[in-house]
Amino acid sequence: MKKLFNHLKFRFYQSFRLLNLNPRAGVPVLIILGVLVIMKLPESWYYPPLFFILVLLFHYERKDIPFLKKVFVKSWRWIIVLEAVFIYSILLCGNIHYTFEKTALLSLPMFVLPAFVTPRTKPWMTLQWNFIPDDLFEWKSFLRKNTLLAVLGLAILWCSAYHLVTLTLAGVFALDYISHLYEPNENKEMLEMYFKKYTLKEKLRRNSLLFNALLLPTYCLFLILNSAESFYILYYFAFMNLYCMLILTRKYKHYHHKEKSNYHTIGVFIEYIICSITVIPAVFILKNNIKEASQNIRTYVGD
Repeated sequence: MKKLFNHLKFRFYQSFRLLNLNPRAGVPVLIILGVLVIMKLPESWYYPPLFFILVLLFHYERKDIPFLKKVFVKSWRWIIVLEAVFIYSILLCGNIHYTFEKTALLSLPMFVLPAFVTPRTKPWMTLQWNFIPDDLFEWKSFLRKNTLLAVLGLAILWCSAYHLVTLTLAGVFALDYISHLYEPNENKEMLEMYFKKYTLKEKLRRNSLLFNALLLPTYCLFLILNSAESFYILYYFAFMNLYCMLILTRKYKHYHHKEKSNYHTIGVFIEYIICSITVIPAVFILKNNIKEASQNIRTYVGD
């Protein structure tokens, strides 16, 4: 029993440590937890199956099974069940709209399942995304490396059109990943070859077209489901596009061929989110970014 108590205590402290050491993962996790707390579904019995699926996904991503086998030897499967029930209970009780009903109890026997499901060791699926032009190399590289994440992310974005709040929260969540899409710097030779063919404004236009093509179902669904608030989609369009262009221009504003990354931080994320929300400051920053980025590119490519 003492070993179990120490393990649960370790898990509790570990969760805060991971959030603190990895802000890139921490911010989206906190956003998701916030959404799960305030999310309102039409019926209370919708919540248990949803949270069970989330717990199952968490289990499928875990990589500590060898550790559990070593520490608990014969009882490691029960530890997995206990942890799953614990997470499930927190998610269920944490939601401010959930009213306890029998579906929650009926779901409990299903938590024996994770103990016999082997977590993944390889990506679920990968696609080549060859239909995306080579000049959109940031998108192509990201989508190839994160196929499942991209597919799930797009599905969440499209479904977020259900309500104004979900649309906003999912949009902010997605922008964090868009930020890191433009974080790596390409080598000097690739930059020279690219900008001898395209200008920075053309790059902005081509990236914006793909970005909005991916968001088009979200725009359309929101207009259909929330026609009375159709004006908001214009604001959402401006907010999402301004942030995307700010991040892209920042990449070339700070580009240096000896640096592998332009070091996107949580501070940059918050600053650009606030600017994009207020729109007008973002327009001025974008204009300045384009000017400085163009000058920086000319040092490598020439006039």
